[in-house]
Amino acid sequence: MNLDTLLTPGELPALARRDLRDAVCVVFDVLRATSTFVTALHHGAREIIPVCEIAEAVALRRQRPEVRLAGERDGVRISAALADGDDFDFGNSPREFTSARVRDQTIVSTTTNGTRALRACAAAKTILAASFLNLAATAECLRGENHILLVCAGTGENAAVEDILAAGALVEMLLPRVTDRPAVWQVAASTQWSYAHLKADLAAVLGNTENGRRLLARPELRDDVAFCAQLNVFNLVARLHTNGALRRD
Repeated sequence: MNLDTLLTPGELPALARRDLRDAVCVVFDVLRATSTFVTALHHGAREIIPVCEIAEAVALRRQRPEVRLAGERDGVRISAALADGDDFDFGNSPREFTSARVRDQTIVSTTTNGTRALRACAAAKTILAASFLNLAATAECLRGENHILLVCAGTGENAAVEDILAAGALVEMLLPRVTDRPAVWQVAASTQWSYAHLKADLAAVLGNTENGRRLLARPELRDDVAFCAQLNVFNLVARLHTNGALRRD
């Protein structure tokens, strides 16, 4: 197993120049896109279509009026003023995506970083959306894979500590299977070291990150931090299919 790691959103454009035909890309946006997608799929959403721009989401709903729109800018649900008059049904809080609201629904989502990271991996053989919530199931899915690229979506243009820690947690699970340790392994190993030293109280650590502090400052969103810090509560794999939709495996 060859394990590579991408830590910052500034590295995403370079993926277009890499040969990813044999790679499995595992995308992390812990606070909150991939945590939200995993939660929605657990609660019965049919599929989630990640798009980069608000205009893409709005255009899809005008083509398919039955889809639900979700997403955020600056952490807040996208308003009609930003979406050419279209109200978004959801923001980006995983706690919004209850069974009563999402079962059997197709959801189109656009977020600041997470959906862009997923789309940047389009050339990969397999693309998975991962979070602390479904880490063990994701690790099991990677059994037998030879080339794995862990993609941390980040915050704005910066690295996100929470994504790096989740990548490190996955590295810890995969460690016994890693046989090829070139120079890039040092980056993966550093994420595992970080996770090992901070995992005792993930909720507190996440609350001190850039994203975590922003969420805690909003009473309606502060519970998202503890929610997204839960480890292995959903036994599912979220896979991006060739039609551009995330579905539960």
